[in-house]
Amino acid sequence: RCENLVEVYFQLQQQVMAASTELGPELLARLLERFNEVLSSLVKSSFLVEKQPPQVLKTQTKFQASVRFLLGPRLLKAAPKPYMVRADMVTEKQARELELSNYSNTLSESTGEILHNTVALETNPTSGNCCANFKNVLLKKIKRCERKGSESVTEEKCAVLFSTNVTLTPSNISIHLQVLSLPIVVIVHGNQDNNAKATVLWDNAFSDIDRVPFVVAERVPWDKMCDTLNLKFMAEVQTNKGLLKEHYFFLAQKIFNDHSASPEDFQSRHVSWAQFNKEILPGRGFTFWQWFDGVLDLTKRCLKSYWSDRWV
Repeated sequence: RCENLVEVYFQLQQQVMAASTELGPELLARLLERFNEVLSSLVKSSFLVEKQPPQVLKTQTKFQASVRFLLGPRLLKAAPKPYMVRADMVTEKQARELELSNYSNTLSESTGEILHNTVALETNPTSGNCCANFKNVLLKKIKRCERKGSESVTEEKCAVLFSTNVTLTPSNISIHLQVLSLPIVVIVHGNQDNNAKATVLWDNAFSDIDRVPFVVAERVPWDKMCDTLNLKFMAEVQTNKGLLKEHYFFLAQKIFNDHSASPEDFQSRHVSWAQFNKEILPGRGFTFWQWFDGVLDLTKRCLKSYWSDRWV
């Protein structure tokens, strides 16, 4: 637990201070500086997004989110008044710069206007959790970035940056806390929702945990894509009956536009983002993802019981 680590920190600090005469002023100063660095690192890593904002976010639409400070009940209990947490929209470039600076930099400019974006960081007397709950937030507008090549607005990823400044007791150290949400695709029209969901699905499924924001592979193994489509299908249709081998074979024929290969041939192939949701299927007016999302919707609305009973 984070609280236990903090207690160990304060015990070690007290022991060092008790031995200050033996240590000498120079070594004591170095040790105390190192202690402060360790405490700062621990505190920053305990500031988390507890409830993520929607990953497809429409402007002029209210949403909710919350952040939690795991060490808040221990370190902020003597604060004279609650600290305020601010929510700002940041671009992928800004998120990358923050990550590379180990969150030592501060945000210079928000990429969007968020209303009701400042909330108190308070400890709930019942649960004992120290949280800031954003209950009535609204993204009023977004400033679009310069896009690369054929990239569309629904491929543009951004995030919400939650930040606050706290002074810790009893050490009286001031620390700037920052944490990013999961990547978000901002849309302005409902007809952009389908393509935005594709961007989010690809990012969630195929990104590495320790990555530079928001880098994700352009090509992935077909078997990983099968796992992703199966999980998506079961979650959306709300069924425990997943896709079968013959379904994967049919899907492979469609996305690769290859009806001569065997099921085994597809196992060694990789599928690209372009094949997933940029290239139009032959003879159709939509992409593979747009077709698959339509299948999800049809099955969920009209065929759920038939699918679950394996009639279709």
